Amino acid sequence: MRSLFVRPRVVEGARVVSVGNLTVGGSGKTPVVIFLSQWAASAGRRVAVLSRGYGRTSRADVRFDAANLLPASEIGDEPRLIAQRCPAVTVWVGRDRARLAVAARDAGADFLVLDDGMQHRRLARDVDLVVVDAAAGFGNGRLLPAGPLREPVTQLSRASLVWLRQTAETAPGLEAQLGPTPRVVSRPVAHVVDGTIRGKRVVALAGLARPSAFTRTLVSLGAEVVAERYFPDHHTFTDAELDEVRSLGAVVVTTEKDAQRLKRGFPALVVRLDEELVSGRELLAEQLRL
Repeated sequence: MRSLFVRPRVVEGARVVSVGNLTVGGSGKTPVVIFLSQWAASAGRRVAVLSRGYGRTSRADVRFDAANLLPASEIGDEPRLIAQRCPAVTVWVGRDRARLAVAARDAGADFLVLDDGMQHRRLARDVDLVVVDAAAGFGNGRLLPAGPLREPVTQLSRASLVWLRQTAETAPGLEAQLGPTPRVVSRPVAHVVDGTIRGKRVVALAGLARPSAFTRTLVSLGAEVVAERYFPDHHTFTDAELDEVRSLGAVVVTTEKDAQRLKRGFPALVVRLDEELVSGRELLAEQLRL
């Protein structure tokens, strides 16, 4: 219904690439946004990422980069992480991403990455990329609130490409659901930033849509997970919660996204995820024109 009544705004002079999904949380859009932004910037494109900044308290439009970071409460944890990981990229946060796109283009950007854009109708895009976690698939195949879907699987017909992340064994029936849509396949590669957890007793601390995947990652990195403290996605950690985690007497490990919301100086090791392309690089380069 929204598609019938909304005329997408076309932004001339910039290639617009949407990165989105069909499900609620946990598919891995942010690592894909980082991968694309770094690749485009390294190819000489002037990249801007457009984000709503979910979970932030401010409603103002904000433009920033790695050299001018603001607190996650003002810009959102994912946009802040994207700026950190992509020093050559400008990040724009606001509710009206069509307006942000025009502002970013006018400021010199020629490659716009629309973060979480599959259900966003107000901005026309050149590429619609849908991220799918191979292990989670589309859950029970039902729409919210009966299932995890934001819109029906049939809407994959709008996608230019499916980006399939091989996080674990592929969910039954997923291949048939994906159908003939062209795809890129990647696998996430995890490592600990500035440290190691191999052989250590650790506490998993995070606010995630799918926390079990983080526990599996820690085990794969050689850690003994003695406790888990998981909260809703984008959760703001309280002093009491952090004090309780520290009292457990084990190494605290969190995700890069959650680290954006930790208080400065809190002792925690951080796990980073990088995307490694398994197949589809030439197809992706053709779509992105890189």
